[in-house]
Amino acid sequence: MTPRRGRSPPRDLWTEALAGVLARPVRSALTTLGTVLGIGTLIITIGVASTAAHQIVGRFDALTATSVSVVVPPPPPSSDAGPLVDWTGVDAVNRLAGVESSAALAESDRTASVAVRTNDVVAPGAVSGQTLAVVAASPSLPAAVRGEVTEGRFYDTGDIDRRDRVAVLGDQAARLLGITGVEDAPAVFFGGHSFTVIGVLGGLQREQRLSTSVILPPTTAKDRLGLEPVSRVLINTALGAAQQVARQSPTALSPNNAKALTVLAPPDLSKARKGVQGDVNGLFLVLGLVSLIVGAIGIANVTLVTVMERVGEIGLRRALGASRQQIAGQFLMESTTIGLLGGVIGAAIGTVLVVAVSAIKDWTPVLDGRLALGAPVAGALVGLLAGVYPSLRASRLEPVEALRAPS
Repeated sequence: MTPRRGRSPPRDLWTEALAGVLARPVRSALTTLGTVLGIGTLIITIGVASTAAHQIVGRFDALTATSVSVVVPPPPPSSDAGPLVDWTGVDAVNRLAGVESSAALAESDRTASVAVRTNDVVAPGAVSGQTLAVVAASPSLPAAVRGEVTEGRFYDTGDIDRRDRVAVLGDQAARLLGITGVEDAPAVFFGGHSFTVIGVLGGLQREQRLSTSVILPPTTAKDRLGLEPVSRVLINTALGAAQQVARQSPTALSPNNAKALTVLAPPDLSKARKGVQGDVNGLFLVLGLVSLIVGAIGIANVTLVTVMERVGEIGLRRALGASRQQIAGQFLMESTTIGLLGGVIGAAIGTVLVVAVSAIKDWTPVLDGRLALGAPVAGALVGLLAGVYPSLRASRLEPVEALRAPS
C-alpha cells in the first residue's frame, strides 16, 4: 500500500521512529549514553552543589551567626569610678535568653608581645624563649571560644580565689615552647615571675589567635602583671538569638554605662546565603550544560551517520510516495526518542548518586523536584535540536539519487 502524501499520523510516526531506534540497539544505546551522561552530570552537579552550598552556609551560620562580641573601652586615667565591666558581669550575660556560653577577656598593648621562656636560666647562644601574647580570661573561656582542653585542665574559681600562679597555654604556644604534656608541672617564665602550666587549650573555633597566647586567671594577671580591666566579652548564642542578645548584653554587663560599650553582632546572613548558593549553583550549572552540549553533539553525529547509512531506505520510501516532511519527521522523532530515554535514565542515575553522596558525607540532600521532572523534557529537547540538521539532510535527498547510492 502506497503511503499517503502529507503528514503521517503521530502514532505511525512514533512507531516508525521506535522501529528505527530498535533496529540498531547497540548504536542507539551508545548514542543514548551521551544524553544520559549529560543529563546525569547536570543533575549531579546541581544537586551536589546545592547540597554542598547548604552545608557551607549552615556551618557559616553556626559559627558566625551565633557569635557576639562586646568591646569594653578602657576607663579614663583620671576616673575613680572603676572599670565599666566587672569580671562578674559574665554571670549577668549568662542569664539572658538565648545565651549558650560567654567569657570575659583582658588584653593590653603591654602584654601583647611578651618574651616567654620555659627555663629561668638563659644559656649563651641558646634560644631564650618565644614572644607570645599574655591575656587574662574567666574560667568559662573554653566554651566561649568553642575549644577544648587537650592537656591537663583549665583553671577554676578556686585557682582564681587563691590567686594561684598557674597558666594555660594555647596549643600553638605550647608547641612553640616545646611543652607536650603537663604531668610534670612545667613552668613558664615572663615578667620576672614563674607560672605553672596546668593545661593546654586547643581546637579553637573562635579567637584562633589565643592559640598562641598564655592565658592567666584574672586575679593572678592583676597581681603579677597589672592586667585588670575587662576589654572584651565573648558571647555564644542560640541560632537566631544573636540580635536580641546584642541589644540586651550591654545593659546586662554595665547597666549605668551601656551606651559606652560597642557590640559586634553578625549581620543578617539571608542575603549572603542566597549569594553563596546562587554563585555555586551558577558555576556547576555551566559545567552541566557543557556536558549536555557534548551529549547533543553525539546525538547529532550518530543521527547524521545513520542518515548516510540509510540512503537507500530513504530513496525507496520517497519513491513509494513518502513526503519530505515524513522523512524529516521520522528522523526527528528518532533523535527525540533517544534524547527522551537519555533524560529519563540520566535523571534517575543523577538523583540516586546525589542521595548516595549525601549519605556518605552525612549531609541532607537538597534536590529540586522540578529539575528531576524536567530532565526528560530537556533530554527530548536536546535530541530534537540535535536531529534538526540530519533530518533536513535526509529530507533533501532525491529519490533517484538515493536509490543509485551504494548501500
